Amino acid sequence: MLVQIYEITSAEEAAALSVIGVDHIGVLVGDGNFPREQSVARAQRIFAGVHSSAKRCVLSLSGDLKQISALVTTLQPDILHLGAAPELLSPADTAHLKAEFPALTIMRSIPVMDEICLALARAYDRIADILLLDSYDPKDRQIGALGQTHNWELDRRIVEGVRTPVIIAGGLGPENVATAIAASRPAGADSKTRTDKADGSHTKDLAKVQAFVCAVRAAAVPD
Repeated sequence: MLVQIYEITSAEEAAALSVIGVDHIGVLVGDGNFPREQSVARAQRIFAGVHSSAKRCVLSLSGDLKQISALVTTLQPDILHLGAAPELLSPADTAHLKAEFPALTIMRSIPVMDEICLALARAYDRIADILLLDSYDPKDRQIGALGQTHNWELDRRIVEGVRTPVIIAGGLGPENVATAIAASRPAGADSKTRTDKADGSHTKDLAKVQAFVCAVRAAAVPD
């Protein structure tokens, strides 16, 4: 089962997560319109620390296709994660990016609030390569990064209703991810807030990351 960890802020963190066995190492990249965005130059330095089989994942919260294309062209990530709010980046926009970068794995965040999310997930099915199910505040321009859980039964219904692999997110940490996996049976699990250090620095607590990886792998359902 895949383990995805955000938001990595240094090459040293990236290297440590590679050793721990994290599959997707995620960096939030942008031009400063959102808090904690890393510049392209800094993202390049962070990704230099990724090794072994770990994949480099660029998270963009932008709805500007030209800006997103420029990020991909410069950083050449393994995965492009699109995290803009639904009204800012449509299935057609996602299909456009897939056509522009056919070899690139594209992940699309899906906001999980109510029944509407089921239809939204189906709209991206087989357009995106991975769906990321996350908590959402309609007042935000981006999906996720709230540190809050949502209805895992809705996650399960999405998992069962699409053919695209699904990663669950939203307030997940070592203490609750096994329960979330049992409820939704996804292809992977993501953590940001609950594997951060408690000092508000948004840097990773490596002991929490290790515990999260162990909890996810232990909870994986055999094929």
